[in-house]
Amino acid sequence: MSYLTKTAIILSVAIVSGCAGSKDVNTDSQKVKLITLEPGHFHAALVQKSMYADVDSTVHVYAPEGNELNSHMALINQYNSDPTNPTAWNEVVYTGSDFFEKMLEEKAGNVVVLAGNNLKKTSYIQKSIDAGFNVLADKPMVIESDGFETLKNTFEAANTKDLLLYDIMTERNEISSILQREFSLIPEVFGTLEKGTPENPAITEESTHFFYKQVSGNVLTRPSWFFDTKQQGEGIADVGTHLVDLVQWVGFPEQIIDYTKDIELTSAKRWSTDLSLSQFNAITKLNGFPDFLQSNIVQDSLLQVYANGEANFKLKGVNAKVVVKWLYQAPEGTGDTHFSMLRGTKSNLVIRQEAEQQYRPELYIEPVNGKDDAFKEALFAKLKDVQAKYPGVELIEVEKGWQVSIPDTYKVGHEAHFGQVMEKFLDYMKNRNMPEWEVPNMISKYYITTKALELSRKTNP
Repeated sequence: MSYLTKTAIILSVAIVSGCAGSKDVNTDSQKVKLITLEPGHFHAALVQKSMYADVDSTVHVYAPEGNELNSHMALINQYNSDPTNPTAWNEVVYTGSDFFEKMLEEKAGNVVVLAGNNLKKTSYIQKSIDAGFNVLADKPMVIESDGFETLKNTFEAANTKDLLLYDIMTERNEISSILQREFSLIPEVFGTLEKGTPENPAITEESTHFFYKQVSGNVLTRPSWFFDTKQQGEGIADVGTHLVDLVQWVGFPEQIIDYTKDIELTSAKRWSTDLSLSQFNAITKLNGFPDFLQSNIVQDSLLQVYANGEANFKLKGVNAKVVVKWLYQAPEGTGDTHFSMLRGTKSNLVIRQEAEQQYRPELYIEPVNGKDDAFKEALFAKLKDVQAKYPGVELIEVEKGWQVSIPDTYKVGHEAHFGQVMEKFLDYMKNRNMPEWEVPNMISKYYITTKALELSRKTNP
């Protein structure tokens, strides 16, 4: 028996003894009590990079023993030991083979945090809601169209039980996306959203990610199942959730989207990223491909990972495109990149993140009819309204228009966005004030991603 298992048993006994007779997940305390379920992805730890006033410092973890749990605990310990802003999490770990059933039985918290193997995630969400837990789930909540109805029904069950079911959409907290949305709401600057065409969409969201990357200053070790799209999900259904969410959130702010009538898929495609054995070993710290990946190996030593995809669709009559790309490793000093374009009748709002931007996302306002005096006067007049909400934001004239100069204080970084999502989730829990568009738009988002994946497999079997 390992030290981790022994510790888990001792701590579990102590907690169970202290909570005997209490099985209500919502009334034990005014504080939110977190449960981490099978943390196979580092996002599970990132929501604990900060402490929260309304969250109990003791977190119960239910997971099998292994490298994934060890990596999760190493990150939590790193945050607890941070020399400048240490956290104070107390992790109570249970590693029995019945870890999920034990979680449902013990009811040691009222919020289940899920970030791990996506094959199991939809079922975990459904059963957690059925058992009376609130759920904060990393994307994606579902990776195949045959699980969409289950997820939709789970949202209905959560509503009936007055529980909160929410996914972690970090990109809404990226300041360039926030300001893109802000300027799109100014008719004098943006005009109105174009309808576009499939060839020239009104909204484009593209992202490029890398398998080999650093998290919290260390090279990330990914589990082997991350490269099995049956478990992780293909690109459209995985990272595509962020991009579809931005299409909805930026292009249709505060609007309810009904998946039964507002969405029309026009085309989709998929393609693979091929990894060598040495690349796979470097990312996973393994020595060879596991058996479950053998069917995806070509030319004896190349692993095909269908992590890339493109989906074109109409949303309320507006043409949109999302593109997901995965490569092995970013060039030195760079990282994941994002491109976004919102086309208006008066200007295009464009986010670029390439070498020219030093690989930091920057927002540009590019007038459709050139930089005439009337547009410039209207732009700078309305800039004052933006500055009232975001002090320090300025405009720098460039060749095609203006770059939005954003103070570094707003550029907190991707890892900090997880804490911001958690703060929003806690606010929704405390004040029961989640906007009425959130749930229908989550359902619509997963309808688009799963149906687009289905269509892409017909296009590229």
